[in-house]
Amino acid sequence: MSEHSKYDIREWKKKLAPFERPRISASVWQLVNSVGPFLILWVLAYLSLNISFWLTLLCAVPAAGFLVRTFIIFHDCTHYSFFKSRKANQIVGIFTGLFTFCSYEQWKNSHATHHATNGNLEKRGVGDVWTMTLQEYAEASWFKRLQYRTYRNPIVLFLIGPLYIFLIDYRFNAKNASKKEKVHVWLTNIALVTIVLAVGFTIGWKAFLLVELPIFYIATFSGVWLFYVQHQFEDGYFENNEKWNYVEAALKGSSFYKLPKVLQWFTGNIGFHHVHHLNSRVPNYHLEKAHKSDPRLQDVPTLTLLTSLKSLTFKLWCEQSKKFIGNRDIRNFIRKNRAA
Repeated sequence: MSEHSKYDIREWKKKLAPFERPRISASVWQLVNSVGPFLILWVLAYLSLNISFWLTLLCAVPAAGFLVRTFIIFHDCTHYSFFKSRKANQIVGIFTGLFTFCSYEQWKNSHATHHATNGNLEKRGVGDVWTMTLQEYAEASWFKRLQYRTYRNPIVLFLIGPLYIFLIDYRFNAKNASKKEKVHVWLTNIALVTIVLAVGFTIGWKAFLLVELPIFYIATFSGVWLFYVQHQFEDGYFENNEKWNYVEAALKGSSFYKLPKVLQWFTGNIGFHHVHHLNSRVPNYHLEKAHKSDPRLQDVPTLTLLTSLKSLTFKLWCEQSKKFIGNRDIRNFIRKNRAA
């Protein structure tokens, strides 16, 4: 198989077309077995407060898993891949977005930009993880370096970042947001405030926070981690605009996160991220079949739970080596530049 054939978008469009077709029975059942258990576990977590908070936390872990799975449904709806009907995708997307504190229209637009620009050095900054090149970092002011190091610190990125993104950042419109997007954001905010106030005043604010925060925190942490490792791995992909290729960005710049079956189920097959980026119209429950349909889809960057931990050490993209590098390589580069 030639290299050109491997990265020919027309061939891949035809190859993956059979997997684009959503099945109404599969979509409805996934909606039931994701949102239903989440709501049941939320109630059980609340009732368990009368017994032990440790029992509440025990309920929070699987509840967070079902919330991640609900987010994957929301995610598919923003790609219009969960149902054949665009209207059905919008309705279910808006509904499931409330569980994850996301505005459907806002997230749909920023995520579409992410898909269209993933790995393009000239089009970074929307719906992605802030990534600087080694040269950019070397030439940056001390303050910008400090900002970048703070942002990329695991404590900020994974422990503080998830709550900031989902609870604060998503509450505001981007400067270039359309009128439709702005309306969706504010309507989502109004709906969320109404729901939170209703539940808080009904069961009590202490009980609400003791149940909701652990579930939401575990789920959002998991979501941010998944997004990070699916694009921030050693042999990733970044190119200047003139060399950038959509298919290469999908197959080289999006990892296959090979998870244990139970985690694969809870994360809605999002580990087959290379397939998703290659064709975002494939619903999550068809991603594994699509992955197995062609050997070229298995010859991609593959991470496991253990090997993905190395991604925590990556800080910058090196344009010369075409790899992510860590602090040691950064210090060596800056030291050589100073000596020169």
